[in-house]
Amino acid sequence: MAHDAIIIGAGMSGLAAGIRLAMFGKKVVILEKHSIPGGLNSYYQRRNFEEGGVRPFDVGLHALTNFIKKGEKGKPFSKLLKQLRLSWDDFKLHPQTHSVIHFPDAQLKFSNDFELLESEVHQRFPHQKDAFTHLVKAVREFNELDLSQGYQSARGRLAAYISDPLLLEMLLAPLLIYGSAWEDDMDFAQFVIMFKSLYFEGFARPEGGVRRIIKLLVDKYAENGGELRYRSSVARILTENGKAVGVKLDNGEELRATHIFSSMGLPETAMRVEDGHFKTEPRVGKMTFLESIFVFDKKPTDDATIVFFNNAPTYAYRPAANYYDATSAVVCLPDNYERQNTAGEGTVRVTYMANYRQWADLVRTDYDAKKDEVAESAKVLIKKLFPTYDAQLRFTDVFSPTTIERYTWHKDGTVYGSIDKTRDGRTPVENLFIIGTDQGFLGIIGAMLSGISMANLHGLMEAPQ
Repeated sequence: MAHDAIIIGAGMSGLAAGIRLAMFGKKVVILEKHSIPGGLNSYYQRRNFEEGGVRPFDVGLHALTNFIKKGEKGKPFSKLLKQLRLSWDDFKLHPQTHSVIHFPDAQLKFSNDFELLESEVHQRFPHQKDAFTHLVKAVREFNELDLSQGYQSARGRLAAYISDPLLLEMLLAPLLIYGSAWEDDMDFAQFVIMFKSLYFEGFARPEGGVRRIIKLLVDKYAENGGELRYRSSVARILTENGKAVGVKLDNGEELRATHIFSSMGLPETAMRVEDGHFKTEPRVGKMTFLESIFVFDKKPTDDATIVFFNNAPTYAYRPAANYYDATSAVVCLPDNYERQNTAGEGTVRVTYMANYRQWADLVRTDYDAKKDEVAESAKVLIKKLFPTYDAQLRFTDVFSPTTIERYTWHKDGTVYGSIDKTRDGRTPVENLFIIGTDQGFLGIIGAMLSGISMANLHGLMEAPQ
């Protein structure tokens, strides 16, 4: 029997799309090539970290952006809760204390209260006070959800307001590394999405990390009768007369559906469609990262939740020239979100920009040695940022761009997908739609809203309430 919809990938966008369609009686199957859901925002476990057991670690999730207080209306998170019929309480959110943009000659703090960033900019860049006010007004008035928007350079638009190059670089840095597929720039619509989600709304972390969100979505999907199949890798997307009609799995099994939603990425989706449908091959993004994870026996004395570190007056957002670039990093302290609610140990995650090709070409022995080198570099940075932090290291792990490629579908381990986005989800193949990263909504909340929006637009033909 044919399905109403096949969804490729059980990441945040795939699960949200599945819930939305199943909620309205559609026969839906989600196909996930791995044995657990989550995609880029999943988790893994390491044995023998604690005697007699295993320890789970988040990957991808540093923070849940778009934080709202309970009862707030009209925000992306509140729209998501309404569309998926979830409760704010289900997420058990712990807000950030504050985060820091750390450049050599200046630092800016921001929190879930936009007034903190505003006051920091006014204090450190008083000559840019009016310019910043005009920028904020332009961001508030811009309709980033208009799916017909064409690409505009965020740097170009930003320079029309902000004349101080250091302030411009500092404002851009967190937004680029948390959501841009472009090198050294991003689409202005995505800049607005990220500005609102990071600076206007802010960060939180669900109690228990990303596993709580995944479980909420998987349970809600099952509750609405959706089917989720693991270890079901899609080899081909089947077409007839220019229309997508189903998929063929690696094991040879064929499934049929009237709609197919793919979260594997635009280039990766195009590769699985028969020749001739895509007139031009979607470009593969180049931005990939690696991350060191440390667990110490106590928390850092600093109570920041995320530090966006850059050791240069400008922010070079591009693939590393040589394996990894320690000039800049994102340093996340996940236990600081719930400082009063967790035990004494402290987890620190250090993310560098990386070079996929160099990591992919390493043989195993050299690969392990290079990961050790990365970890040592990250430990030096932790000591630099937190010089009074005197703690015993209990655990270290590093995952590389090749790990990202293996677990996310994304070619070359690119985290933010292609620079060719399809904002309305449509592809040259009728009934084949893109959700997730390459549709263009960003972050965990954005990914879920992408799945919901495309399910409403293409699977339900309208957005029912």
